[in-house]
Amino acid sequence: MDLMGMMGKLKETQKKIEDTKKHLDTVLIDEQSSDALLKVTLTANRSIKSIVIDDALLEDKDQLEDYLILVLNKAIEKATKINQTELDAVTKMDMPMIPGMEDLFK
Repeated sequence: MDLMGMMGKLKETQKKIEDTKKHLDTVLIDEQSSDALLKVTLTANRSIKSIVIDDALLEDKDQLEDYLILVLNKAIEKATKINQTELDAVTKMDMPMIPGMEDLFK
């Protein structure tokens, strides 16, 4: 087993992971309530970029809170799937297979 080659491959993969994370900051996910009264945008790294609230929701605090929870959770779920898919693709494609290592990426 070529340890130096493997270490180089690990560093290369680490850089690709960092590059992928930077790219995911530019991938935007838009989500909205079914009636379009609340809209959110976040990155695939799950950083909220914008929240747009229709004036109609400002009169009912409980409804607004419910909308925020529902829409943000849907957006975070989508962002998480994209994030995991992108990072899994990098790690599985570029990682040298060391016995026992595959368990770390599950």
